[in-house]
Amino acid sequence: MVLSLTIEDVLYPDSDGKPMSDNTLQYKWIVRLKSNIDYLLKDQESFVAGDLLWYPVQVKEPPAPCQAPDVMVAFGRPKGERGSYKQWKENDIPPQVVFEILSPSNTAKEMLLKQEFYGTHGVLEMYFYDPESFDFWGLVRDTRDQEFTSVAPLNFPWISPLLGIRFELFDDGLAVFYPDGRPFEDPVDILTDLTEAQSSLNRTQLSLNQVQAERDQVKEERDQVKEERDQVKEERDQVKEERDQVKEERDQVKEERDQVKEERDQVKEERDRVFAKLREMGIDPDTL
Repeated sequence: MVLSLTIEDVLYPDSDGKPMSDNTLQYKWIVRLKSNIDYLLKDQESFVAGDLLWYPVQVKEPPAPCQAPDVMVAFGRPKGERGSYKQWKENDIPPQVVFEILSPSNTAKEMLLKQEFYGTHGVLEMYFYDPESFDFWGLVRDTRDQEFTSVAPLNFPWISPLLGIRFELFDDGLAVFYPDGRPFEDPVDILTDLTEAQSSLNRTQLSLNQVQAERDQVKEERDQVKEERDQVKEERDQVKEERDQVKEERDQVKEERDQVKEERDQVKEERDRVFAKLREMGIDPDTL
């Protein structure tokens, strides 16, 4: 299959044939900056790229002037995929912030040419850092007079006017912080923290589930005890009712006995009265 090249492909290729980085340390810093700035600007209209060719102007014949900043930020441009950043297709908005992470193969002349290129084509902030020697410098444009102010460790802690991130240099090298003070972390460390946080959350959820199960068991036991108490109360009420019934029957028997006794006494009294009258009449009732 033969691919046909357009004039634009020839004038503005999407690759310069150079590797993204010369070593793992340089690559680590590029990924760290790109991924954290991506997250920082996730809710803003901005385009963040790493090692993407930037073509600031159109040309009629090659070579087209270009640079591939290790990390670049273009505010006011939508997120999305691009093969390169062709500025005339981006409302003529240049990247406002660029980062360069130096490797041993970079020369001072090369960095000066990059600075000149970025300054000529509208970059407002440019930062350079060598992660092996810990050398750091930057240039920030004053939008009033368009002059650049140098940024060096003497200015630290330095806060980026556009990004709000803070740069500090320690014994073990450069550290970059979010506006809220959190340090920039490598994606693998973030994933590790997330995994540990998820594991902790899972353990907490497991403990909560266990506590809930124990609470449910205690509630079940309480309900069972209440049911048993209600049953005992019901049995007690039944016994009391039976006792009251027995007492009522006893009282009724006593009443009947008293009535029988009263009737007997009445009969005896009547008999004695009759016998007494008979005796008055001279009749001995015992002989009857």
